[in-house]
Amino acid sequence: MNKTLRFMAVPTLALAALALSGSPAMAADQSYQSTLGQLNGSSGSATIELHVTGNQAHVLLNVSGMPATFMDMPYPHVQHIHGGAQGTCPDPSADKDGDQVISTTEGAPSYGGIVTTLSTSGDTSPAAGLDIKAAGQGAAYTIDRTFELNAETKAALEAGTAVVVVHGLDPATLSPAGAAAKSDLIPELPLAATSPALCGTLTAGQMKMPAGGAETGIAQETGTDTGALAIGGGLALIALAGGAYVVRRRTAESTA
Repeated sequence: MNKTLRFMAVPTLALAALALSGSPAMAADQSYQSTLGQLNGSSGSATIELHVTGNQAHVLLNVSGMPATFMDMPYPHVQHIHGGAQGTCPDPSADKDGDQVISTTEGAPSYGGIVTTLSTSGDTSPAAGLDIKAAGQGAAYTIDRTFELNAETKAALEAGTAVVVVHGLDPATLSPAGAAAKSDLIPELPLAATSPALCGTLTAGQMKMPAGGAETGIAQETGTDTGALAIGGGLALIALAGGAYVVRRRTAESTA
């Protein structure tokens, strides 16, 4: 349980040296968007729209095709706006240890530290970066909410260095070395649990965020007992820490 709590409480994916924080800051009204590309063999996809009005930002993030489950529970996918670096997504040369997986820290020189956590509810600060209770759940979900813009995110947007990263891979899609490796951030977890799966640079555009969100066809699963989900997620993470990390493969497999 202590390891599970550590996973839930370690701020910003253990990127203490990379994460940035700050107070709200006024920004010129502007809209930003990105279609996220795949990293590390991910088959997922995502689009994001971010509309800034004063010191408020309204985000609409649609994610689909991600790993759906571990231990028969919805897979918690955390996602963030990163900034302060090159404003790009890493290419294969970022894999410095040769395991054919770009870890979160290997990708950091390209996309930088966390400036905003794109959570489904609650805290959007960098310190909430690993809050699985507010993570996207399962294969497809939508984050549609308004939050207060901090100075670091504002600066990254205006400089063109704001990058959205969605985390969480299916170990079955990784190389043998990558599937066997431990997380570079939390060694009790597999590398797949914290590595980036989707990435895209936010660019200024002219789109107008629709009032109340958009009809996306992708929605967070409803009818789930959130208390049970949190408990079940905690139990699954205990199993993760014990090395029993299981993600359902995309193709059905017969059980032995």
